[in-house]
Amino acid sequence: MSEGEKLIAINASDAPTRTKPSNYPEPFASRMVGREKHPLGDLFGITNFGVNLTRLAPQAISALRHAHSKQDEFVYILEGHPTLCTDEGCTQLSPGMCAGFKAGTGNGHHLINKTSEDVLYLEIGDRTPEDEGSYPDDDLMALLENGKWRFVHKDGTPY
Repeated sequence: MSEGEKLIAINASDAPTRTKPSNYPEPFASRMVGREKHPLGDLFGITNFGVNLTRLAPQAISALRHAHSKQDEFVYILEGHPTLCTDEGCTQLSPGMCAGFKAGTGNGHHLINKTSEDVLYLEIGDRTPEDEGSYPDDDLMALLENGKWRFVHKDGTPY
């Protein structure tokens, strides 16, 4: 495709895999082994929200359990049976199920693939500036500054 051409439609499974497996600093980045993201919205120049086709291998997690201060999130399960863990506990999901996470609630959430089969899902989230991510299970905070995530310890010291 030339620089002047605009992408109209693609087969989502043909989208390139994100080259950087995780934005987290170590020791957290290595916990994302088995997660493969295909950024779909970026391919079309979408800037107000993100859409990823994400595959979780057996025993992989979608992210560290987290909550956003300003960004809403939504997931739709296409294949497999991930376990959704939130502050209320854990619930097994199945294809066709969806879940949403309103910004500012502080309800930490993530998906875990506890099965022997891959999980495939769509994740959609807005890109509200100056968002913060909190991680109830880890000594980590995320600050979105000028479109880039910066990670610090809960006491504010940098990684």
